Amino acid sequence: MSETRAPMKEKTPVIDCRAVTRTYNEGPEKLTIFSDISLQVGASETVAIVGSSGAGKTTLLNLLGGLDKPSSGQIHICGEDIHRMSEAGRARFRNRHLGFVYQFHHLLPEFTALENVMMPCALGGLPVKAARDKAASLLEKVGLGARLTHKPGELSGGERQRVAIARALVNEPECVLMDEPTGNLDEQTGEGVQALIETLRDQSGIAFVMVTHDMRMARSLGRVLRLEQGRLLQEA
Repeated sequence: MSETRAPMKEKTPVIDCRAVTRTYNEGPEKLTIFSDISLQVGASETVAIVGSSGAGKTTLLNLLGGLDKPSSGQIHICGEDIHRMSEAGRARFRNRHLGFVYQFHHLLPEFTALENVMMPCALGGLPVKAARDKAASLLEKVGLGARLTHKPGELSGGERQRVAIARALVNEPECVLMDEPTGNLDEQTGEGVQALIETLRDQSGIAFVMVTHDMRMARSLGRVLRLEQGRLLQEA
């Protein structure tokens, strides 16, 4: 499969998830996490997925990111069926088209903020100077232009999450997947990260799919879907 990024056809969803089911075998029993889920997400759209603990929200996010495979159904990202790719092909595709932000930032503690943000570019083969320039520009955009040489242990929780967001954006993905991005932050810091997400969405045209327990934030950002009893439902 070609590694080059072809322009998407007009109106092609960034994410097109159709009739997806995920089951696990637990001894002689089959556990269904969710079944027959469909989801379409367009460019510049923010979709929040809410639901109780154990409903399968993170599992769904992992499927959308190609980190897990559905038991049945299809998931197309930017028009490509990611689960027909090889494992190496999926990894390359994720690096080019998707960004990831987690509740715990997962920054590498021995590297500076600038070096952490450069990592996806380096993995994608971008020359070091170009990677450094892109990373520095993004850190400036998220308000950390003065913190380039600080390591994660020298940054606040909100600053670390901003570095993680910059890292997710550095390869100019079509979609960023976020798993409880403010769940480990105090209310004021979480509101700052929320405002940053809104600004980046509006300026960049990137789609965001976010799992969150914060209903106030979910409703303020865009379309809200509830994963409940194995079904994905539009939240009233």
